[in-house]
Amino acid sequence: MIPLDDRAAVEALAGLRGSHGAAVAGAYARAVWSILVEPGDGIAGALVETHGAVEALMRISESDDPEIRAARARWMPRLQPTAIAAALDAARRCGATLVVPGDVDWPSRLDDLGVHAPIALWRRGTGAPSDGPAVALVGARASTAYGEAVAADLAAELGAAGVTVVSGAAYGIDGACHRAALSVGGSTVAFLAGGVDRPYPRGHENLLSHIAATGAVWSETPCGAAPTKWRFLSRNRLIAAMADAVVVVEAGWRSGSLNTAAHAATLGRALGAVPGPVTSAASAGCHRVLREFDGVCVTSSNDVLEMLGAGDSPPPAGEQAHTDTSTRLLDALSPRTARSTADIARRSGLAPDEAAILLGFAELEGRVTRDDEGDWRTVSRSASGGRRAG
Repeated sequence: MIPLDDRAAVEALAGLRGSHGAAVAGAYARAVWSILVEPGDGIAGALVETHGAVEALMRISESDDPEIRAARARWMPRLQPTAIAAALDAARRCGATLVVPGDVDWPSRLDDLGVHAPIALWRRGTGAPSDGPAVALVGARASTAYGEAVAADLAAELGAAGVTVVSGAAYGIDGACHRAALSVGGSTVAFLAGGVDRPYPRGHENLLSHIAATGAVWSETPCGAAPTKWRFLSRNRLIAAMADAVVVVEAGWRSGSLNTAAHAATLGRALGAVPGPVTSAASAGCHRVLREFDGVCVTSSNDVLEMLGAGDSPPPAGEQAHTDTSTRLLDALSPRTARSTADIARRSGLAPDEAAILLGFAELEGRVTRDDEGDWRTVSRSASGGRRAG
């Protein structure tokens, strides 16, 4: 049996945790669980949720519950000290860290998955999940020039507006989204189907390094684990759960992106799709999302912002003003005098970070403009208008 006392746990997790604290044995037990089970194992998730990670491990060999006894046959072959030590050593070598529920850096959105939430996560990079809006942009590996252009436009504009772009680092649409978000200094995170020490696809090794340098690369499978078809499908639930909205940019009739869309619908996340030519097989999956999942038709980044509740147009002149944060922001601006973000935050009574995000939204909507020095002013309604994707 694996030792689960605090002393053994501290030694096993050396270099894998920012700080140990009182829950070090629990964190180590969760690391062990991540090695024992396949992603999304609901029996393991329920056992850990009910008894805690440490006691749940002890109950594996003691329980008479038929489900647990059946699951034990799957788990026990992996409960080998040498295999567990090898996975932890691989994580140390690649600079990965272990993140568990209760940690400051734990992505709390994933808790919506219930017993199918990851028991633990492995992360390359130091980027913590943002409290701000996040959008998953997904699509086919075999993408077209049209799909990649739309994906890049959406990701760049959303990234510039302070929205975190979530995707799966695959070739095609995923890669276009990550690169575009990085190009504007935006936040982007990737979820892998294998260990974070095994960049996949290999052709995106440099891209994943750039994502880790500015954000984070996540996986619930331990280091050394290979990506498999099942793990790709299971990984998709994390992409959907991590976001406030999911947009399928380009996908064929049987694309794996539709699996992500199904998870989004189950979780109650806003769901949209970019339409393509009705003759294009590459967009048939998007049209399924629009028809079968009642998805939002996305033609620009402003459509995505509306899905997040941040893209409403300002009220026409003469109508009663809305006393919301957008109105407060616009009240602090002038069409003649450019003002800094800090000055606008002070005038509006908003936090500087909140003001910066709202200014990014307003710029996408054509309501404000920024000069070469980074200062802001309002624009006339006749000059406003959103950029259209594609």
